[in-house]
Amino acid sequence: MKKIFLLPLLLMMLFFVKPASAQRFLGGISVGANFCQVDGDQFYGFRKVGINFGPMAILPFGKQKQWSVSMELLYSQKGSYHAGSTDSTYYRLNLDYIDIPVMVHFTDKEIISAGAGVCYGQLIGKKESTLYVVTPNSDFLPYDLSLLGEVSLRLWNRLWINVRYQYSMVNLRTVTFKDPYNPSDTWERKQYNNLLSMRLTYIFNQPLRNKPRKPKGDEE
Repeated sequence: MKKIFLLPLLLMMLFFVKPASAQRFLGGISVGANFCQVDGDQFYGFRKVGINFGPMAILPFGKQKQWSVSMELLYSQKGSYHAGSTDSTYYRLNLDYIDIPVMVHFTDKEIISAGAGVCYGQLIGKKESTLYVVTPNSDFLPYDLSLLGEVSLRLWNRLWINVRYQYSMVNLRTVTFKDPYNPSDTWERKQYNNLLSMRLTYIFNQPLRNKPRKPKGDEE
């Protein structure tokens, strides 16, 4: 398990080193919020809010450097929340992960970027309130594998705003529900992390955008 966390840490340190080759790593940091739900818990809506932050390393490639590959090391809070009208219907699930997303991005005109990729998440903490109508059939999976898609917009110099969608490819666990009015009526569901993230990303050593200049003949 230590090797899993060592790899992204080593990669993120590379942008501090100036290699002889033309390849250049960029380093950055992101901070923002997750808006989460767990599909399969009988509640709906991205009502659980959590933290999303951590460093990243980026490797641009291609003739115009419009393409890039990124790797991040994130602390990411996921889960589910339902206020409920009584104590018996209140529900909160906190799942804390160390996420390692690997993504491919395309940037257009140095202003807008879109990306897609996969993410490995290691579960490092969990806390769940009790619902008498729910019986877990197993403990939470200690890891998560998910797909990601995102869009980023350059706000100012090296500062970007980012919106990301993430969904689990593997179920976290299975649970059995029972009808509170008919306890003999039960059904089983698989559960999946489902979240939207909104973040600010600052890329430390990213070249500033080159603003196009008007030809002298067009100036009056």
